[in-house]
Amino acid sequence: KKKLKISGRELLSVPTQVFGLEQLQVLEMSPERESCLRYRMELLPQEIGRLRNLTCLYMDSNNLKEIPAEIGTLSHLERLTLSNNSLSSLPTEMGALQRLHSLHLANNSLTELPAPLCQLRSLTFLDVSDNKIETIPSSIRHLEKLETLLLLFNSLESLPEDVCLLRNLHTLWLGNNRLRSLPAAFGELMNLDWGYNYCSCNFEGNPLESPPPEICSRGPEGIRDYFSSLRRI
Repeated sequence: KKKLKISGRELLSVPTQVFGLEQLQVLEMSPERESCLRYRMELLPQEIGRLRNLTCLYMDSNNLKEIPAEIGTLSHLERLTLSNNSLSSLPTEMGALQRLHSLHLANNSLTELPAPLCQLRSLTFLDVSDNKIETIPSSIRHLEKLETLLLLFNSLESLPEDVCLLRNLHTLWLGNNRLRSLPAAFGELMNLDWGYNYCSCNFEGNPLESPPPEICSRGPEGIRDYFSSLRRI
């Protein structure tokens, strides 16, 4: 058996028999995929490290409060979904997941973008919406392959200049934060869809002053011109 989906309204833990399925590639324990129920599972057992062939692990909508360090041994993992849980931190060992390209962490209790995530060089999709994130580390620049970054509904007051080095970004959601300004090099993010797809880059719900919202709506050229004019003053 290479794919296993487990469901049940009263699910409290991963059945121990699962950890004997060493060839398992896909493990799904996400109740939201069939209903709006939330499992009551609070702990992902350390034995998850036995499933060395996992490529996809779906753990949305549980009540997970922590992730064991053993997750770092899942070297084949490509997709990990942990949205709608109660996570306030992630283990440093997650930085070892060098095949991971999609990571979902929306609606948790993170107060900062965990540093281990910035080691995931193969990451193309990262969703950390609806947390309590106040800071983004400058090491985010290492996510050179990142194409989608979802940061809406957090507590960001500023963005590091290093975000502007993510030149492969196509989608960047910044709505509903506390941003008053954007980095001067923000207009260099030329691959954002800007006017072609409104949802690909939004600033709604931010008290933006520099540049003002009407400048942002003009796309990267307008933002570059705005900051250039400031330098000439």
